[in-house]
Amino acid sequence: MSEVLIVGTYADMDATTLRADFGDLALIRLADLNSLPSAKRAKIRAVACKSHEAFGPAEMDALPALELIARYGVGYDAVDLPAAAARGIAVTNTPDVLTDDVADLAVAMWLGILREVEAGIASVRSGAWAAGGPPLARKASGRRIGILGLGRIGRATANRLAAFNCDVHYYSRSPKDTPASWQHHGTPLDLARAVDDLFVTTIGGAETENLITADILDALGPDGHLINMSRGSVVDESALLAALENGTLRGAALDVFRNEPTPDPRLTALPQVLPLPHIGTATIETRTAMGELQRANIRALLAGQPLLTPVPLA
Repeated sequence: MSEVLIVGTYADMDATTLRADFGDLALIRLADLNSLPSAKRAKIRAVACKSHEAFGPAEMDALPALELIARYGVGYDAVDLPAAAARGIAVTNTPDVLTDDVADLAVAMWLGILREVEAGIASVRSGAWAAGGPPLARKASGRRIGILGLGRIGRATANRLAAFNCDVHYYSRSPKDTPASWQHHGTPLDLARAVDDLFVTTIGGAETENLITADILDALGPDGHLINMSRGSVVDESALLAALENGTLRGAALDVFRNEPTPDPRLTALPQVLPLPHIGTATIETRTAMGELQRANIRALLAGQPLLTPVPLA
């Protein structure tokens, strides 16, 4: 009887290895948990989870032997950590191995929205280039850049942007050990007032719900850009839509949305939005490393060894 439940839609390379290592007990959706016979659920010690569905008390209680929720990805905002702690359930994620890919894509999206890359491509493909091509874009180098959340990904993004001769500003609860030229701001609004473009690299979850407000978008101004690599929940999408439609914000590059994989079509249809389908980690190299780390955490639990990347539960 399998001790591991596989949840989510995995790429073939991960699905094959997961099943080879831990068996064929799998669900596409966590919401279908109760479709499993209770005898099977009673044996499950670990869940290999690649789903953004809420993993709360009801789901945990449906798995009375559960000891580990092994997340595929750095985010764990869908897991009720206090409920896990109360039940003695550990949570792991896959940090570090994905930092470079997400930071690389953040910079690529920033360049793409500033330099109007999508409009340029359309101009060539449609033949409009012959009639004059798209309008002038904006220079990227030397802009004032804000990083909202100076964790692993935020810092890696800032390091890359520093190479573009950008002034780096950041928000965190307290100043970090950074190059002397990087400027700390005590609130997200203060940060937005000081910069041209704002990168969102903070954690998701209840504490950052709608952290990016209309006031912050207004503070960025009509030449400002929002680049969100975090979670769609961090941004007030109604306020973002209004700011873009009213011209109080020049553009947004979004790898994440509030309603994935069916984001608000009013938002994604705007030409000043560069939308991507949550692909910050979507390279062969990084997804391979993420899968290996997820499986290593599960193997450690089953072998009675320390977990490699436990999430703090308190």
